[in-house]
This record gives sequence, structure tokens and C-alpha cells, in this order.
Amino acid sequence: MDWGKIAMGVYSERMKTKLSNAFQPTTLEIVDDSSRHSGHTGDNPDGQGETHFNVVIVSNSFAGKSRVERQRLVHDVLATELSERVHALSLKLRTPAEA
Repeated sequence: MDWGKIAMGVYSERMKTKLSNAFQPTTLEIVDDSSRHSGHTGDNPDGQGETHFNVVIVSNSFAGKSRVERQRLVHDVLATELSERVHALSLKLRTPAEA
């Protein structure tokens, strides 16, 4: 697994655990991009970040699924985080053959 680009906040860690358990990825990258969205809708006013993420997952779990189906799977896994603090996810979801 490629853990080289993982953000290390509380929500990042929760997301890492949930996504790893759900998809057994060969690659998982979670990058906190919140600082680029300061002052925008969904920004965390306490300045703690963890509201906007770029996520890359490479997993066999996505085989035979459309882009929308893949995104729905990820949103279902992260439903709690999306309802609490995470405002936006940029998702790149691929199979090993597509990566």
C-alpha cells in the first residue's frame, strides 16, 4: 500500500481506516486540501482543516462498476464523516488494471 501522501488528522485517520477496511486498496492516498478553500463554503472556521480532501483509491472492489457506482460506494463508507465535518471529496477511483 502507498501511504506516502496521507494527511494525518483525526478525520484523515478515520477515513483511512474505513476505506482500507471496505476496499482493501493497493493504493490509498488521502490529501487534506482544506487550506486551498479557506473562506469558502464548508470551510472549518476554527482553522483546523479536514473539510476538503483529495482521495485516490486503487482497488479490485471497483471492477465492473461505473464511476458513479464507485463514488456512491465511497460516500456510503464515509457517510458519518460527510455528515459531521468533511465538506468535499475529490475522488479518483480505479482498478489496478486502470491505474
